[in-house]
Amino acid sequence: MSSDSILVNNMETVWGSIESLCRDLNETQWRSPTDCPGWSVQDQLSHLTGAEASILGRPRPDHLPHDTSFVRNEVGRSNEVLVDWRRRSPGSEVLEEFIQVTGERMQLLNALAPQDFDQAMDTPIGPGTMRDFLSIRIFDAWVHEQDMRRALATPGHMEGPVVRHSLDRMCMALPFVTGKKAGAANGATVVFHISGPEGRTVSIGVEDRRAKEIELPADPSVVLTLDVETFTCLCCGRLSPEQVIEAGKVGLDGDQVLGQTIVANMNFMI
Repeated sequence: MSSDSILVNNMETVWGSIESLCRDLNETQWRSPTDCPGWSVQDQLSHLTGAEASILGRPRPDHLPHDTSFVRNEVGRSNEVLVDWRRRSPGSEVLEEFIQVTGERMQLLNALAPQDFDQAMDTPIGPGTMRDFLSIRIFDAWVHEQDMRRALATPGHMEGPVVRHSLDRMCMALPFVTGKKAGAANGATVVFHISGPEGRTVSIGVEDRRAKEIELPADPSVVLTLDVETFTCLCCGRLSPEQVIEAGKVGLDGDQVLGQTIVANMNFMI
C-alpha cells in the first residue's frame, strides 16, 4: 500500500472512530465541556463538521456568534462562526451532518490519482501539497476526538496508525520547542520518553544554536517522561504546564529548570 493510500485510510479510520464515539450520546453528554475553552463535545464535532463542509465548498453561514470572549485569534473567530451556528441543532443532527460530509469527502479522497497528492495548496501552517493538507486533517481530527473522549471519560483510540501519525507530527515540533521556544543552551541534550502502546523515545540536541533530533545521549541534560495523553495535552495546549507538573504527570530527571522550561513551552499550536 502506498503512503498516500495509508493517509486516506487514516482519515477514514479517525472519522469512523469519532462516529462510533458519538453515536449513542445523550444531550447531557453532548453538552459536556471540553478542554477547549467555550466548547462542548457537540462544539468539537461541529468544528470538524464545519471544516470538512467548507473543504467541500459549501457556503459558510451568514452568522454572528453570540459569545467570542474565549476566542484568541482570527482563526478562532472564523471557527466560532461554524460552531455557534450549529448550537441551534441537537447533537444527533450535527452527527448526521458529520457522517454525510465525511462520506462525501471519502468519495473524493478515494478518487484521487497519485499525482493529485502533489497538488500545491495552502495548509493551516503555510504552503504545501494535498498530501500535507490531508496529514494535518488527520492529526486535527484525532486531537479533537481525544478532547471529546476526555470530556466523556471514554478513553480510547490510543493505539494504531492514526496515533502513530499524530505522534509523528507532534514529535516533529520538538526541536522547535527545545531550541526556539525553551531556549536550551548549546550542548544541551533533552530526551522525551513517551510511554504507551505507541510510545517512543525522542532525543533532541542543541549544537551551533540549532536544535535537531539526535541519537540517544549517554548523559542527557534532562529526561522528560510522560504518557501519550499528557504529551498531546501539552503539545496542543489542552492543559496548563502548571496543572501537569502539579499532578505529577511529567517526570523530570536531570536539569529541573530546563525541564520545567520545556514543559512550559511545549504548546506549539498557540
